[in-house]
Amino acid sequence: MPNAQEQDVLSGSITAFIIPAEQVACVQPENSLEHALLVLVKSGYTAIPVLGMDNKLNGLISKAQILDSILGIERMEPEKLATWLVSDIMNNDHVSIHKSASFERLMTLLIQYPFVCVEDENGIFEGIIPRSKVLAHLNGFLHDLRRQ
Repeated sequence: MPNAQEQDVLSGSITAFIIPAEQVACVQPENSLEHALLVLVKSGYTAIPVLGMDNKLNGLISKAQILDSILGIERMEPEKLATWLVSDIMNNDHVSIHKSASFERLMTLLIQYPFVCVEDENGIFEGIIPRSKVLAHLNGFLHDLRRQ
């Protein structure tokens, strides 16, 4: 059974971990794969959200998906980068949570995903919570416990 301090961490708000939408690299479904790859490379991320004009989360796109899409049987086909759209290959099967979700629910999702998208009750994208930010918090929590 967790003590009171451990229970506070498990039941606490996840809003402190959210990187706001304005600070998150993203693309739109009608962007070219070339644009998406440039955003991914410049941002340093392996995957980013795909947002519609209404700021709703449409899916995710990753470097791996883009590279896989231009690999042919005999050679790479980089010409596809300029002609194919993000919507042609993006992953529509994504997970997201509301900022009122529990820390425990967030941790469960972060086991499988490097980041989790946060949406409001209307499905508007509010930001992401990266696994690294939560792990850094837990690391600090464990160090504090050890000092006590």
